[in-house]
Amino acid sequence: MSRTTGKFTVTGGGEQTIRETPGEVKLTRVSGAQSFLGGIVGLGSVDWVFCYRPDRSARFVGFQRIEGSIDGRSGSLVMESVGDHDGRQSKGQWHVVPGSGTGDLTGISGEGAFEAPGGPEVGYELEYRLD
Repeated sequence: MSRTTGKFTVTGGGEQTIRETPGEVKLTRVSGAQSFLGGIVGLGSVDWVFCYRPDRSARFVGFQRIEGSIDGRSGSLVMESVGDHDGRQSKGQWHVVPGSGTGDLTGISGEGAFEAPGGPEVGYELEYRLD
């Protein structure tokens, strides 16, 4: 397994309410664009569904597509992500979607984590294997 780390910056996005009913959780769709630096260099796009609890904390699930390079190997991949937002910061886990790698990233597998302490910069780590 190889390990890579870095940061990505959220460069744009938006949130759309899917369902909001008094006495229930609020569901939203969040999409965004990112710019990666570090071991991953390139551009990302993400689509998540957030489930907000009454205390404004949330659980989210979604997919993140990255196009660029990982440790100098070019291509793209998709990662499934799940995480939690406590109202100030977010933490999540990534899992490479099997069969999603292209170019030099064909056959990639792995998992990692990301942490957004508030603001547009997010730290990440990814442990991966290339067949």
